[in-house]
Amino acid sequence: MVDVATAEDALLKEFFAEVSDVERDNEVLRVLGCFKLNPFEHLNLPFDSGLDDVRRQYRKLSLLIHPDKCKHPRANEAFAALAKAQQLLLDPSERDYIVSQINAARDELRADRRKKLKRDNASKIKSMVDEGKFENQFEQSDDFRQAWKMRVREMLTEQEWRRRKLTMRISEEEGRVKKEEEETREMWKHKREHEEKWEETRENRVSSWRDFQKGGKKAKRGELRPPKLKTEDPNKSYVQRPVKKG
Repeated sequence: MVDVATAEDALLKEFFAEVSDVERDNEVLRVLGCFKLNPFEHLNLPFDSGLDDVRRQYRKLSLLIHPDKCKHPRANEAFAALAKAQQLLLDPSERDYIVSQINAARDELRADRRKKLKRDNASKIKSMVDEGKFENQFEQSDDFRQAWKMRVREMLTEQEWRRRKLTMRISEEEGRVKKEEEETREMWKHKREHEEKWEETRENRVSSWRDFQKGGKKAKRGELRPPKLKTEDPNKSYVQRPVKKG
């Protein structure tokens, strides 16, 4: 293993010694122009690449566009994109998700292919005679791989859009719940303040009532009260208008 690693290091050093600044800049532009949701594209790897392939390719490309070696003004940005791509493909859950989308895209293309063959008798017969070799050749073609890559992009974009919509809904729901909690807290705060003020004035209310009880209906000192009108019948409790005598 040590000899293999040493040989690879020697090859890399020889490779980078021959790389020009233009090639480094072109690689930076390629990385930055990749579809952002597919780390396989950032590392320029086939979809069936293994973990060792990911590590080797990352090491090669990261050395190629390393900010210490590459003079491109966006080398840092491209270098960070490569690091993130490797991280995603080495993380089991993230890799499983991406691979599942890749496999689903391939299955859809295969289904479309079968539908097409039903209408194309010549291709169907050739596929049956070759026992699948014809289909294997088709899936190795540039047309199929390009269609596969584009379908993977569509599926990853759809999933990312759903994820963002769900995140937005969750955020809105959390905001609504938070607002209701704040309104409830504010309501109870006002209620407590009202009860506290009510208790603070309780003694004053009791004292005023006691004073009223003691003084009856007597006017308070300095208070003016309207004069009482005399009634013709002293037994009546209401005021009767005087009757004019003819």
